[in-house]
Amino acid sequence: MKKIHFNLIPNPNLTNFDTLVLPVFDKGRSISAAASFGLHELIEKLDAQDDFKGKCGQTLMLLNQNLLNGARLLLVGLGDPDKLTAKSYISAIQAMAKALDNSGACQILDTTHLATPSDQLGQWGLFQNSLILQRSFYDYAHASRGEHTAKDPKLSQVTFMSEDSQEYKLAVSQGQATAIGMALTQDLANMPSNFCTPAYLAETAIELGKQAGFNVQVLEREQMLEMGMGAFMSVAQGTDTPPKMISIQYQGGSADQAPIALVGKGVTFDTGGISLKPGASMDEMKYDMGGAATVLGVFQALAELKPNINVVGVIPSTENMPSGNAVKPGDVVTSLSGQTIEVLNTDAEGRLLLCDALTYAQQTYQPGLVIDIATLTGACIIALGNHVSGLLGNDQALIDQLLKAGNTTYDRFWQLPLGEEWDEQLKSNFADMANIGGREAGTITAAQFLARYTKDVKWAHLDIAGTAWQSGANKGASGRPVPALVEFILQQAQS
Repeated sequence: MKKIHFNLIPNPNLTNFDTLVLPVFDKGRSISAAASFGLHELIEKLDAQDDFKGKCGQTLMLLNQNLLNGARLLLVGLGDPDKLTAKSYISAIQAMAKALDNSGACQILDTTHLATPSDQLGQWGLFQNSLILQRSFYDYAHASRGEHTAKDPKLSQVTFMSEDSQEYKLAVSQGQATAIGMALTQDLANMPSNFCTPAYLAETAIELGKQAGFNVQVLEREQMLEMGMGAFMSVAQGTDTPPKMISIQYQGGSADQAPIALVGKGVTFDTGGISLKPGASMDEMKYDMGGAATVLGVFQALAELKPNINVVGVIPSTENMPSGNAVKPGDVVTSLSGQTIEVLNTDAEGRLLLCDALTYAQQTYQPGLVIDIATLTGACIIALGNHVSGLLGNDQALIDQLLKAGNTTYDRFWQLPLGEEWDEQLKSNFADMANIGGREAGTITAAQFLARYTKDVKWAHLDIAGTAWQSGANKGASGRPVPALVEFILQQAQS
């Protein structure tokens, strides 16, 4: 992805830019920057003539403005300032990015961050603007698209009318790095499953490691069988495609610092196995490796930001296929932890991967805390829709920190409970536990299953089944929850 060159200049010279971007509220109200450029009267006139009413998300590009020495003027509507929210601001900046993308703008002076919602800090607008502008460059251009012409954005330089402080620089850097990480996540998730295999995920991690100096290790099927990963390997036994356990390490802190462990579900295609899924929309099961793609996207952002903290990513990856060798409903398997599992539904395979990966991460890396990320349950979509990710865990301080990171980036989470009542639904007459707990509270019982493997570590579970991709005309991966996890890691590095 082409990178935008971002600058922070408190008193910029307009002659250095070909486009000025100004925010406008309704009723012709503008920020002080408009007056400093002699544009307040123009904005009021446009409002009086009903040419530009400043509605949220409305844009107007004006060319050859004498007041601006011929530079373009892009007006961006923000609506009523008293009703401006994080969501409406983000929508307006997305409209701004689209208008710039459809123009010849190359070097812009952006002042929209000066009009952020009243409940947000100054650097929040800089973060969102840099994130959204860099994200506007994203284009899925994989070879599978055939003769698709890759996007070649004209925009090359963005200057924010802002003081050049360290915290503002970090906000811009974080926004851009997050966007670059999200692009990798989107590319991997959007890729057809005959291209994005477990081996391809491993190759991506290895290449990222070479570029950024990360340590990468990959376990093969034979090694995992020998180690006793019976739960993970039971899912993989139905496919001819080799499974992989991928580990990637970022060492930004001291050698004795316990790392943050990110564990991402990497089912590169999920048929449901013997418990076969319905055919409708099964193509979207290529997105069942959204957790794995998220982990690699976060590491891409870490390569850009280089925070002073240790992070390890663990990715169990396989296909879930029906075959003569596939695991069957009623089979009992033994996990790496030694606990036995009755597989009542082979389509509840993600937790079988994750339980062994969670055990492996704890045994191998002794993390200070663990966060798993998975497109785990359709029940989460029923509960929360496609707007927020489900969040559960065993440490309320960790949960609160993740909730804060999600709210800060507007990549939001919603906490669901855990407890003995739901744990009882996992009882089995033939093993230590069953892998499903019935129809009721499916998201909670899935997390309750994972909780049995994380009793000795601070742990949080992110169910991203509703947020990792969107269906319909704009089908595609979202890149979430990379923004919230990058924010969380940066906050941990500063604490």
